[in-house]
Amino acid sequence: MNASVLPPSNDTPLCYSINSPPFKDVPNIASAYFSSIFSALGLTSNLIAFVVLLKSFRRTHSSSRSSFLIFLGGLVVTDFMGLLVTGTIVVGFHITHFNWRSLDPHCHFCNFMGMSMVFYGLCPLLLGAAMAVERFIGINRPFARSTSTPKRRTVSMLLLVWFTAGCMASLPLTGIGSYHMQMPGSWCFFNISSAGTDLVFSLLFSLFGLTCIAVSFVLNTVSVVTLIKVCCGQDKMQRRRDQEVEMMVQLILIMVIASICWCPLLVFIAQTVLSGRPLQVIYLLVWLRFASWNQILDPWVYILFRRSVLQRIYPRMDWSRWSMVTVNPSLRDTINRFRRSSSLGRPLSAEETEQTEKINNTDHAP
Repeated sequence: MNASVLPPSNDTPLCYSINSPPFKDVPNIASAYFSSIFSALGLTSNLIAFVVLLKSFRRTHSSSRSSFLIFLGGLVVTDFMGLLVTGTIVVGFHITHFNWRSLDPHCHFCNFMGMSMVFYGLCPLLLGAAMAVERFIGINRPFARSTSTPKRRTVSMLLLVWFTAGCMASLPLTGIGSYHMQMPGSWCFFNISSAGTDLVFSLLFSLFGLTCIAVSFVLNTVSVVTLIKVCCGQDKMQRRRDQEVEMMVQLILIMVIASICWCPLLVFIAQTVLSGRPLQVIYLLVWLRFASWNQILDPWVYILFRRSVLQRIYPRMDWSRWSMVTVNPSLRDTINRFRRSSSLGRPLSAEETEQTEKINNTDHAP
């Protein structure tokens, strides 16, 4: 929908060919108050999370924990920079009401913001999938992990995620899709259209994001099932799994937040271009605002859902390897039935029966 006052002419730059500022109608959701509050809240949250992560990284001695903290640190830095870059432009527009066509006659600034929106939007989804892969390998294939250079491998994966998101964001500059000015004139994004290469890039962006969420869901589900079986296993040499439980809880929450925040926008983009209907700007702004909550809520997952914080809230909680079983008797019974059904029908050995009775007696101990 073109709400511009100035109709585009033949020499109009590409980014202003659909929507050309200044705009007559400005939706209420695009006010300066929303942008300022969201940016300030998100920047503060990510800054607090980065400080907490830095302290935890200095204290940890576990290679798997260090790798997970590096990924979380990359996520926090990415969210912080995304809010800083895009929030500065949007809030600056609402304060100064600068004219995009006078400031950026050749669309360089608009392309930069469009690339930033795509890059910082895809990075959290890609990082969530990368963390799911790392935890899947660490829990299900522990001997496949390199014990000598885990941090170097993690940093390489983090750089690969940023590189992949950067390549995706650069595609419109090569002719696959295009970045355009969006209402109410404070931001630029790729053109969501069912015509030509815009259709290709819109579907690519939507399906790429949904694939990352699906990969995270599948791998995290397998990791949780494996972790439950290991935590409740009967191997006497089994090491404690308190850190793995904590990391999986945080990773699942990150996945749930990303799914809730991003799926509406990704599905909306796919539905719009596949149906051929005109873009509903108000819905785009609503779902985009919904997606921006991801950058605000992500840091609070690590700030709040740590053992030190949870133990203060619930002092009776024991994060030992048996805590997931002894806290809730019904969960204990469910896990025991699950383990029996997954043992390929073989009867429990005498040692396994003795260990299971010890678990059951733990709940009745004073």
